[in-house]
Amino acid sequence: MEPGGRDPAPGPLRLLQQFVNTYNIEREHLGLRTEEFASPAHLRRWLVRHALLPRNAPVQAHEVRRALEVREALRRVLLAHNGRQLNPDAVAVLNRLAHEASMVLRLRRDGRIRIEPDAADLTGALAQLLAAALVAQIEGTWPRLKACRRCQWAFYDRSRNRSARWCAMSICGNRTKARAHRLRKRSPERKSVTNV
Repeated sequence: MEPGGRDPAPGPLRLLQQFVNTYNIEREHLGLRTEEFASPAHLRRWLVRHALLPRNAPVQAHEVRRALEVREALRRVLLAHNGRQLNPDAVAVLNRLAHEASMVLRLRRDGRIRIEPDAADLTGALAQLLAAALVAQIEGTWPRLKACRRCQWAFYDRSRNRSARWCAMSICGNRTKARAHRLRKRSPERKSVTNV
């Protein structure tokens, strides 16, 4: 279960959601460890656990930086699904990844066509997330994966009109509305001070 009791994203989007949520901004504000990819070993373990990288594949420090860059680019795209402007730097990062991974169409033995990276290293592992996004776009679920406007946690919007803005109304939604209310209440006080 996700914050507020939400169900996780369906199908291939679940993996992409988990990848983006390897960094938790809320926990950082509380002074807790937030980065799941703190070292090459941490990144390698996560990728192996999610069948994106072979068990014996090495991961270098510069590849951790690359994974973080891709993760944050994906987060910015998910923020665009939630009403923010699409970040051109994020687009460039993800396009470069797709190019370097040499994404190709392959007919599988089961008769299904898949898009897969030709690269087998970390670049290929990260590009598999882009392939999941493409499948979700074809299925029509891609725009429903969003990043919360407040904490940037990736969540799947199951609302009928696709209007969810926060990972959980009971958490980020209430905090955002309470903050806006406090600012509105302070506004008349400022006016009266300036009018004196």
